[in-house]
Amino acid sequence: MLKAGIVGLPNVGKSTLFNAVTRTRKAESANYPFCTIDPNIGSVTVPDRRLEPLAQLAKSAELIPASVEFVDIAGLVKGAAQGEGLGNQFLSHIREVDAIIQVVRCFDDPDVHHTAGSIDPIRDMEIIATELLIADLESVQKSAARREKDAKRGIKSAQKEFAYLNRVREHLNEGRPAATLELSPEESVAAKAFPLLSRKPILFAANVKEGDLANAEKLPYFVAVRQQAKSLHDCETTIVSAQIENDLIDLADDEAQAYLAELGVAESGAGTLIQKVYRLLGLLTFFTAGEKETRAWTIRRGDTAPKAAGVIHTDFERGFIKAETVAYDDLIACGSIAAARKQGLYRMEGKDYVVQDGDVVLFKFNV
Repeated sequence: MLKAGIVGLPNVGKSTLFNAVTRTRKAESANYPFCTIDPNIGSVTVPDRRLEPLAQLAKSAELIPASVEFVDIAGLVKGAAQGEGLGNQFLSHIREVDAIIQVVRCFDDPDVHHTAGSIDPIRDMEIIATELLIADLESVQKSAARREKDAKRGIKSAQKEFAYLNRVREHLNEGRPAATLELSPEESVAAKAFPLLSRKPILFAANVKEGDLANAEKLPYFVAVRQQAKSLHDCETTIVSAQIENDLIDLADDEAQAYLAELGVAESGAGTLIQKVYRLLGLLTFFTAGEKETRAWTIRRGDTAPKAAGVIHTDFERGFIKAETVAYDDLIACGSIAAARKQGLYRMEGKDYVVQDGDVVLFKFNV
């Protein structure tokens, strides 16, 4: 299962947010730096409004949503790449995740300690970005030194990799993350051999206080974070109030909706965050539906029908014959498989078919 790591400076709300999205009290959340040392890992349910209507149509006894893993990683500080604040250990935890959620504190509260002594979201973003760049530069320089001799000897694969490493080093030295460097198809192949921290897909989570959630998009802190995220990282920013999300953990659904209504917001920011992370990881959902269960299955964008079948069971992929499929919207509009078939919307697809988000599929196989 792919993992998204929650990172940021100490005391910005990382562990509180982790507890909220995993709906647990697994991560210690305290008002002092480095209350998290070892990473906390939890499975997170992906909200999907399509599940219930599909289950009703199929008269399913059970609904099973998709899920992803979130990792709560201890706070980084200035100098982390040189080992400050157990930085090397925490950077190694970031290397193990597939995407980064960077929590940025966008609220003033004298009772909540900030390691820098003041609130400045842009400074905080730059600290984390700098530490990731420094760590990447060190890694690139070591790799380039190892490839240089083989490149001079005329080994073509080493020459390609050495050329890529020199180009990405120049990019990093300009203060820009590796993810913003446009690569040729040949360079993209070379890049896979050198995973870099700043090449991981990233989403910024602007953590606002309870009273600001309803109008958070107008907050100067949030506006600044969104602009910085777009200009430097070419990525999205989402709004969340980690404390509110944490308060919702113990509430029933109707109580949670009433609480959010009092705050002037329609839905929890955690659900939006999870959905954005799901897309950030390059994932999509297809469904199977029957009397026993309606289930959301997770695959990578671009996966073919046999690969999707293998997510259910390896035998399905090994003995794949065909996939009977219909788009979710078409099925709901038609009201039944029979009606969708009559309108020509229920299709038979072969092994080269690329599964689309929302496909409702029945696999045929033989082993």
